[in-house]
Amino acid sequence: MSPLTPLDGRRIRAAVIGTGAIARGSHLPALAELAEEGETEVVAAVDIDATAVEEFCAAGGIPHAYTDLDRMLREQRPDLVTICTPPTLHREQSIAALRAGAWVWCEKPPVPTLADYAAVEAEEGVESGPYSSIVFQHRFGSGTRHVSRLLAEGALGRPLVAHCQTTWYRDTAYYSVPWRGRWATEGGGPAMGHGIHQMDLMLDLLGPWSEVRAMAARLVHDVETEDVSTALVRFRNGTMATIVNSVLSPDEVSRIRIDCERATVELTHLYGHSNANWHITPAVGVPGDEAAAWRDFGPDVPSSHLEQLRELVASMRAGERPRSSGADGRTSLELVAALYKSAFTDVTVKAGEIGPGDPFYTAMHGDAPGWAPAAAPAVGEGVPA
Repeated sequence: MSPLTPLDGRRIRAAVIGTGAIARGSHLPALAELAEEGETEVVAAVDIDATAVEEFCAAGGIPHAYTDLDRMLREQRPDLVTICTPPTLHREQSIAALRAGAWVWCEKPPVPTLADYAAVEAEEGVESGPYSSIVFQHRFGSGTRHVSRLLAEGALGRPLVAHCQTTWYRDTAYYSVPWRGRWATEGGGPAMGHGIHQMDLMLDLLGPWSEVRAMAARLVHDVETEDVSTALVRFRNGTMATIVNSVLSPDEVSRIRIDCERATVELTHLYGHSNANWHITPAVGVPGDEAAAWRDFGPDVPSSHLEQLRELVASMRAGERPRSSGADGRTSLELVAALYKSAFTDVTVKAGEIGPGDPFYTAMHGDAPGWAPAAAPAVGEGVPA
């Protein structure tokens, strides 16, 4: 389906679904900045909590507050819907927006399973949209752009060894919230909900992976999902990588390191990066002027929702598929599914092998013993009829 109205020469009409912290802190400010630039206008917001959505709209100067998504889509006919709700709602809400002719910008994790992702893809437009894009803001900004160019041009030589680290800390109080640490409501543990950002950026820099071997454990928290995972990944270009995802690490850091033939590139940050977070160390023998050019990142544009949204809006106006959508948006979800399958079944998983008919296609736990949610007791087994 094509967008309901042409986008040339007018502001893009946007609606925000879900009015929690990520909507207030990231989506609405990005939309407001583009509104200042004449690109967007936020026409509506939706939340099941009437008071919350009314307060959100009053604070943001948004004219229409709704508690019914379908009604909002019918009455406001937005060009763009930004989805800021829990992962279990992403499939249904994305499909509803696409069917109404709106482009979608959906928070990570994109959806709980690869089957859900395929269902959303099936509703996208064929040639010029609407398309559904996932929020992977770490791909965007001057630092990533500069390093991506150096790698693509081969200036640093072949990438050989990589490390991807998301070692954060979440205490017992964090997991006392009932929906956290549960497959049905959070979609997975730190691999899915925390480390997916760094893994997505690593994939964006290095390209397709070919196989993964992983381990996962519950070392501290009383949850269904893992609280730590590690993986070895081989990329199609031959790069060998390690991945660590943890919520058990008091010294919190997000890190990507890529050792190439002619230099090491390292990104160290926590929740977002600027040029200063990137470091390039040349190999012995690299001319000083060449190394200096590598370290010139240009004007500093930090990674942010704003930078990704700015590119998404440009894609909408051009009628082109945006980055972080379709096959490009699915890559990190496929790696997470493969990581879980390898960890829970003790096998090496090849790229592309998880498809319809595979239990890890329809559930990240794959119904694996010891990892699948416990079945609810049947009537007569302590549950009243």
